Amino acid sequence: MSGCTRWWWVRHAPVVGVEGVIYGSNDVECDVSNAADFGALAKTLPKDAVWVTSHLSRAIKTARTIAEAGLEMSAPMIEEQLAEQNFGDWQGLSWDTMAETDPESYAAFWADPTRNRPPGGESFADVITRTGDVIERLNAEHKGRDIVAVVHGGTIRAALSVALGLNPVQGMSIRVDTLSVSITEHLCEGLLQGRGGEWRVVGVNRVAG
Repeated sequence: MSGCTRWWWVRHAPVVGVEGVIYGSNDVECDVSNAADFGALAKTLPKDAVWVTSHLSRAIKTARTIAEAGLEMSAPMIEEQLAEQNFGDWQGLSWDTMAETDPESYAAFWADPTRNRPPGGESFADVITRTGDVIERLNAEHKGRDIVAVVHGGTIRAALSVALGLNPVQGMSIRVDTLSVSITEHLCEGLLQGRGGEWRVVGVNRVAG
């Protein structure tokens, strides 16, 4: 619609080789072999959009594969602040290993797992804050455009939390599948008494095609 900046949030392709562990912001491989899914994304996502990814290879590789499936795009901007949640010392470990090696920190984390930080890491509340900062900046820089962001499950939950005004517990409850699309609109003109700055959520966790 006229007067809005529309965000198309795409979660990266499925990761491989990390079964049973928390990989967080580690750089891990992804599987981009599903040609049908990428073809559907290439047909669904808008042309002439601003593209952005995190700095992690699974996001960059997913965006590149969408382009190879037939969607012309500008070179994506790299935004490190759109990366997945950093679990610090716990990255690459299973939950059982965390509990066995550091039971005190593990118990403290689970007292409030969306607001407490793992050792050396960040909370989901932190992810909401940094994601919101990027959204605010890019809304100003690309007002009225389509923005396609190929990012991570935690990032997309954070973006939806920003749009809906959710607290971290509510935001963490949103399901975001790999290669799904969620769409939010930042209204420049506004719905209420002509004021701008409001959000509208158009779709969540949609499968392309």
